[in-house]
Amino acid sequence: MSTPHSIAVLGLGRMGDAFATRLADQGLDVVGWTRSGRTPTAYRTTADPRAAVAGAGLVLLALFDGPACEQVIDDVRPALRADTIVVNTATVSPDEASRLARRTGPGYVHAPVLGSVPAAAAGTLEILAAADRGTLDRARPVLEALGTVRYADDPATSAALKLIANNGLAGSVLALREALQQADALGLPRDQVLDVLELGRLGGLVTRKRPLLTAGPAAGDIRADFTLGALVKDMTLLAGASRTPLRSADRLAAAPAAPEADIALAAMVRAPDEAALRPLHAYVRGHATGDPAHFRDAFLPTARIEGMRDGAFVSWTLDEYGALFPGHPAPDEPARTRRIDTVDVHGSVATATMTLHHGADTFTDVLLLVHGPDGHWRIADKAYHRHR
Repeated sequence: MSTPHSIAVLGLGRMGDAFATRLADQGLDVVGWTRSGRTPTAYRTTADPRAAVAGAGLVLLALFDGPACEQVIDDVRPALRADTIVVNTATVSPDEASRLARRTGPGYVHAPVLGSVPAAAAGTLEILAAADRGTLDRARPVLEALGTVRYADDPATSAALKLIANNGLAGSVLALREALQQADALGLPRDQVLDVLELGRLGGLVTRKRPLLTAGPAAGDIRADFTLGALVKDMTLLAGASRTPLRSADRLAAAPAAPEADIALAAMVRAPDEAALRPLHAYVRGHATGDPAHFRDAFLPTARIEGMRDGAFVSWTLDEYGALFPGHPAPDEPARTRRIDTVDVHGSVATATMTLHHGADTFTDVLLLVHGPDGHWRIADKAYHRHR
């Protein structure tokens, strides 16, 4: 069978439009369809998805999620030719990828891509393609117009690899957020900080997103290459597929930016307000001085402190916890250290983790904070783990 030259692109969002424009520029006959009714000028469009696929040798899906893919495939299936190839670039869960492959048949290629709009426009995407070898060989010339094809064993593996790749991106965005917050706390100039970060492991991300990172409040007006909502969706899919907790989705979603904003805005979240840090500082002073009065400043009166002590589970009231402290510093206090590792504020609640090095013991503290009706933050509960 010949290489398909007539291409239908279903979904003309940021990536779909970039796919269609790139393929049209390569001399292929492209027709596009989208629910939004967009009418780009670089290629033909139609308001009817069945009309779009009726004469196509290859249908390329550029949709947001698995349910959208299932709905569109079911809608256009009666209009597909028997030899039409369906290439799905959407980021979906492994289970969804397997189900889509079964429902579509042997002409299905699961092909999520690594890279965003600029890479699609330049034809430099990395494409994680999974399909029958014969089908993939027929689709390859079209895929290679968009980037480099990397073969995956099956659709589920292809989908899982894409989620893992985006997990790395989410981690980089959050690492960049922490670096910028620390730099702000040190009073460093933003341009100088970005210059230095471009030299390190975050360099590629910083270089690509620098216009957004330096735009300040105007960054929200810049068209996104990869949206915050899409990355949160992908991390939620990954956590569900792996059945392993993943904090990045919640931390990204907590960014004060719209879902359609670029992921760079999630790196521009300011450090927690001093008011949210105040009870944590009081908690540190309680340990440093041995004076339980500082714990009464840090905790709600109803707080409980829970963990394992000498092989037994304990659940102390605030008064019981304060009674453990002698009212003066520990003899080895100069050698003890404490640090705040994370603080994530979600409206009127926050979570924090801390590490305390106390002699031969290291404690990991997980704290829940609330913003009370009196306008002050307090620690509502603490759970700890003791390492020896």
